[in-house]
Amino acid sequence: MIEIRDVPEADAALMVDFAGMVFHLPMEDADREREGWPLTRAERIGAYDGDTRVGQLAAMPMRLAVPGAVLDCSAVTFVGVLPTHRRRGILTSMMDRMDSDAIAAGRPVAALWASQGAIYGRYGFGLATRAIDLEVTTSRPLEFRTTPDDRPLRLVDAASAPELVDPIHRRSLRPGGLVRDPEWWAKAILRPVDRDSPGYTAPRIVVHPAGYVVYRVREGTVRVVDLVADTPQVEAALWEFLASIDLTSRIEALGRPVDDLLPHMVADPDRVTVKKEFGALWLRLIDVPTSLRARSWATEDAFVLEIEDPRIPANSGRWRLTTGAAPGCEPASGPPDLSLSAADLAAVYLGGQSPVTLVRIGAVTEHTPGAAARLEAALAVPLAPYINDDF
Repeated sequence: MIEIRDVPEADAALMVDFAGMVFHLPMEDADREREGWPLTRAERIGAYDGDTRVGQLAAMPMRLAVPGAVLDCSAVTFVGVLPTHRRRGILTSMMDRMDSDAIAAGRPVAALWASQGAIYGRYGFGLATRAIDLEVTTSRPLEFRTTPDDRPLRLVDAASAPELVDPIHRRSLRPGGLVRDPEWWAKAILRPVDRDSPGYTAPRIVVHPAGYVVYRVREGTVRVVDLVADTPQVEAALWEFLASIDLTSRIEALGRPVDDLLPHMVADPDRVTVKKEFGALWLRLIDVPTSLRARSWATEDAFVLEIEDPRIPANSGRWRLTTGAAPGCEPASGPPDLSLSAADLAAVYLGGQSPVTLVRIGAVTEHTPGAAARLEAALAVPLAPYINDDF
């Protein structure tokens, strides 16, 4: 008999060991301390076979940017089930508990990074953001079509950086981004040693009056951790600085927005290579009507959406969505314009996925001709959804 119950805080470090076993990662004592800090701020859910924990899930209460708003969010992490206990409904039971906890706490959305994307669609998560990895050759000066902002840059230390850069980060948040608090800055962005960047220096932080960059260096390579700018001109100034760092010949920028300006602003586009595009944040609408009413919309329109959500029945059914300056979402009884799953609704919610494409592939059913194109227009956002926080 498997029991789902809270994991005590005293066992938080053991949850790091558990994750290491599930994901085949060696865990030293320093790794436990560095990687396990989010568990102290999380709701910790365990699946127990007697006294043995055979599954786990953590949900951190966070704030997630959506178009025009910031919503309370369950940031799901440290999920795993022992290989000896797979295919016994353990993950399903833990996800159901997470949903219930989020509903009770009034958090209308949940989000996660998926190690295996095929798993989470059945729990109502949709792939809502994508990202790209960039590589820049800097063995010679980098020239720009965009004139770099020439206001001065300054190097700051990690202790004083959050106070300086957090206001810039907050005003530049795109849909899909997390609001960072001082602990997140210190332990996620500016930690001295990063497991994902072995051998690299501690973070360097360079601040512009309207932007900043966090980077690390190893053997001639500059690795960009975080780069945010208010304008393209400021962004060009930060890239120009990175390209001029002595004793380096290459910039590696992992997890950048799919509409990143750098490939377009350099004079020689062959100097910038998109090495990979990949799926990033998976989103779950815990409370469909609240989520739809909360975000801003690009056009005024009205739709009847038929939502299928077997995991959260309160979301299922027909909803009349009105978009525009005063959005509304109320139960409806008329014929639907579109029928879609909760996962597909979550996928298009931030504006990064196309309802028209989902209709074309047969994932979404369009009952009213043109409804998907109208919904896509209403969902439109000026910049692609983007998150630069792994959790």
